[in-house]
Amino acid sequence: MDNTFSLNLSQVPMELKLIIEILKSEDIDKEQYNLIELLKDTKWELFLDLAMHHRVYPLLYSKLTKMDKNLVPSYVLQTITQTYVFNTYQMLQFSGEMEEISRLFNKNDIRLLCLKGPVIGVDLYGDVSLRTSGDLDFLISIDDLVKAEELLLNIGYEKDDYIKTVLNDWKWRHHHITYIHPEKKMKIEIHWRLNPGPGKEPNFSDLWKRKRKSSLTSYPIYYLGREDLFLFLVSHGARHGWSRLRWLLDINQISGQEVNWDHLTILLKKFNFFDVGGQALILSSELFNTPIIKEMKILINNNRAIKLAQAAIFYLERMVNLHNDPVPTEIARYHKTHLFSLMSKKQRLVFITSFMYPYPEDAETLPLPNKIHFLYFLLRPFLWAWRKAKYRTVI
Repeated sequence: MDNTFSLNLSQVPMELKLIIEILKSEDIDKEQYNLIELLKDTKWELFLDLAMHHRVYPLLYSKLTKMDKNLVPSYVLQTITQTYVFNTYQMLQFSGEMEEISRLFNKNDIRLLCLKGPVIGVDLYGDVSLRTSGDLDFLISIDDLVKAEELLLNIGYEKDDYIKTVLNDWKWRHHHITYIHPEKKMKIEIHWRLNPGPGKEPNFSDLWKRKRKSSLTSYPIYYLGREDLFLFLVSHGARHGWSRLRWLLDINQISGQEVNWDHLTILLKKFNFFDVGGQALILSSELFNTPIIKEMKILINNNRAIKLAQAAIFYLERMVNLHNDPVPTEIARYHKTHLFSLMSKKQRLVFITSFMYPYPEDAETLPLPNKIHFLYFLLRPFLWAWRKAKYRTVI
């Protein structure tokens, strides 16, 4: 093991440090008494809040139930147990729905890859109950989107995302559409990209060629190859600032599997996630003692990756929820800057250039007939400046 990054964790709450220590313990029966100092002054309500926020309560349950009952208040263990049981039930429901949708899409000649959910729980943790999931995420070819939506609407799903678009910018600016089943209380996301654009990423056909088959259900369910899954997990986690420990636990788990690190390094370089891959491994190693093997060192012996890892500690020092609007101003500003810092030079160039492509707001500001929407390329700088001036006047 080679943990030599010395990230500054001094402002991370003691309760989160306790959670991390419990989670990374390989033998909690023997190691629990080493936690006495952390346990002594623990604010247990905060401990529970952090466990829920970081979505790590299933693994905490597996550890806490093996600890001396006198070390943890009974209500804490009871709360963790209840959420664990509920999550297990939910993941079993997701497994059934995942199988049903896979069967439906396959019957209609739509290739489907599961991105997260129960299959990842089994692949990374060996048990669906040990990982949480709020919805089901599927990846399909963009060519199958219309057919997929028709199938979902026919079985009771309702479209939740109505994307505003101009000149088909939705195809690369967005990456998924959400559907909700009101009776089943089930939410799914149909992706045609791994991440929102602009940006280069593996095409669906290549991902399909490298797919794996899950052993979770009797009906064939496919998901990403191991190196593609690593790329997806690091790009997704970094895009959210690693603001939930669950995403770093995923990195810890997959790093212990038989990853082809040479192939993965090529993929990360090709799609401009090389430094982000290093960031993920550094954070995982620092927090969870992820073993660093020789093949990983090309990713972590990287000053930029170390700086990015330290910058991500900001999200662990506070409970950051980027999904609930409005995001506090301080958080929003930091996150915007951090996202830009994650980009390679090529990504920054593409990102900045993308601002010249018309936005739906341009069409709202000055509605034009569809036939002459191309004029928005010329008008965009003026429409953007006009909106900014109007905003300042209102304030």
